[in-house]
Amino acid sequence: MISDRQQFLARALSPVLALCAAALVLFVIVTPAQADTTVTLPETIPVAIAELRTQPAIGATRVPLAPGELSLTPQLLANYGQRQLALRSVDVTLAGPQPELTPDLLMGYIGRASYGGNTALSAIASLAGPAPRPQPSVTSDMLAGYVQSGYEPMEKRLERADTERDCLAQAIYHEARGESAEGQLAVANVIVNRARSGEFPDSLCGVIYQNANKGLYRCQFTFACDGRDNTPGERRAWAKSKDLAREVYAEFAQGKDIGVLPGSALYYHTTAVAPSWSHTFSRVAAVDSHIFYSPN
Repeated sequence: MISDRQQFLARALSPVLALCAAALVLFVIVTPAQADTTVTLPETIPVAIAELRTQPAIGATRVPLAPGELSLTPQLLANYGQRQLALRSVDVTLAGPQPELTPDLLMGYIGRASYGGNTALSAIASLAGPAPRPQPSVTSDMLAGYVQSGYEPMEKRLERADTERDCLAQAIYHEARGESAEGQLAVANVIVNRARSGEFPDSLCGVIYQNANKGLYRCQFTFACDGRDNTPGERRAWAKSKDLAREVYAEFAQGKDIGVLPGSALYYHTTAVAPSWSHTFSRVAAVDSHIFYSPN
C-alpha cells in the first residue's frame, strides 16, 4: 500500500506538474516556426494571353469595318424606325379612306409586302447616300385596273378560302365518309380536276353545288340537291373530312397535283349503279366503292 508520505508528495506535486505542462503548450504555440525565406515570383504572362485580355468581352478579336460599312449609331437606328413606320402606314385592306393610287404608294406597298426584301439594308443605304430610286414597272393606272378587275382584300380572301374548304369537306363527308383515306382523296381529286378543267366552274364550291338550284337529281352531287339536311351527324367522320379538305385545298391553291387520280378524271359513280354515260368514257381507276372515268 502507498504510504501516507507518498500520497502527500503526490498531492503537493500535482499542481506544479499541471502548471509546467501548460507552460510548455503555451511556449510551443507562441514560438514562431522558422519561416521559409524563399520568394517565388509569377511566371511571365505570354504575349498572346496579354493581348487577349485587352479585347472586349463580346469576342476574341476586333473586326474592323469593311469599306462602305457604317457603325450602328442612334441616327441609323432612328432612320430604320422611320422607314418601318412609313411602310406600315400603307393600308392594303381597303378599309377606311384610301389615298390616291400613285407610283410612290405602289412602291411602299411592294416594299412592305416583299418577303425577300431587307428593310434594314435599305435604311442603311438611304442613310449612307442618295441611291437611284427604282422605277415601278406597274403604274397607278394599271394598279387601279387590277383593283377594279378582281382585287380582294386579305379578309375577303381568307373568308373565301374558309368557304371553299367547308364546301370540299361537305362533299368528302357526304360522298365518301365510309371510304378509306385514299377513297376520300380520290373523290376530292375529281372535284379539283373539274375546277381546273375549264369545263366546270373554277371554284370548288361552284363545282360541288353546280345546278343545285334546279331541283332533285339535277345537280352534280346528289347531297347538294336531295332536299335533306346536310348537317354532319358523325363527329369523327366530319373532323376527318375537314382535315382532308384543308390539305387538299392547300394543294389546289398552290397548283399542286392531288396525285391519286390523273388530272383528266372528271367523273365517278358507285359500284352499286351503272349509269349510261359510263360506257362513253374511259375508266381510269377503281378505289373502294367508286369507279372513276375520264372523257374520251
